[in-house]
Amino acid sequence: MKTPRTTVSRPPNPPKAATTQPAATKAPPRPSDAGKAPAGDVATRAPAAAAIVASGQVVLAAVIGAHGVGGEVKLKVFAEQIEAHRSFNDGALTIVTLRNNIARFAEVTDRNAAEAMRGTLLTVPRAALPALDEGEYYHADLIGLSAVSTAGDALGQVVAVENFGAGDVVEVERPSEDGRPGKRFMVPMSAVPEWNEQRLVIDAAFVE
Repeated sequence: MKTPRTTVSRPPNPPKAATTQPAATKAPPRPSDAGKAPAGDVATRAPAAAAIVASGQVVLAAVIGAHGVGGEVKLKVFAEQIEAHRSFNDGALTIVTLRNNIARFAEVTDRNAAEAMRGTLLTVPRAALPALDEGEYYHADLIGLSAVSTAGDALGQVVAVENFGAGDVVEVERPSEDGRPGKRFMVPMSAVPEWNEQRLVIDAAFVE
């Protein structure tokens, strides 16, 4: 995927490119996911609430409310170039106009319908995102990867990619214990020497 923004990110010291790039954000995805993060097509990070979307889909924005009385909606955008996409949610929604995160969809014609859209996630196929340069990744592609240390220890699973202003940070959740969710820890992307489609490797010195 800049949830998911789905963004594209280029680490401060770019780790070795994955065997199959992109990995997570042309971002964000800052598809999050969802633009380049911080200069891409998918959001730099994913939506705060981990939303469940169909496999192969990347979240680019979410509807946060109605705007005016004509059916326009306000969007929380997780991508820098959402305007490059017009069709969302497998063709169920088509943007007619977009200005300053205010959108009008062909399928939404009045305020009541716009209000009913609140909370709707706007997704596009992962394949619709631009190709990435070496060292870039979509956040959405990192989320869900198994995490291992450079010492070979299994650490858990990547559950989020955030950016608080100083570069991307990967959040890993340890395996569950006694039926309880595992503990989480964060590491900077600069501590990730490599990743591929199956796993993400973290420098053992940064493991908590």
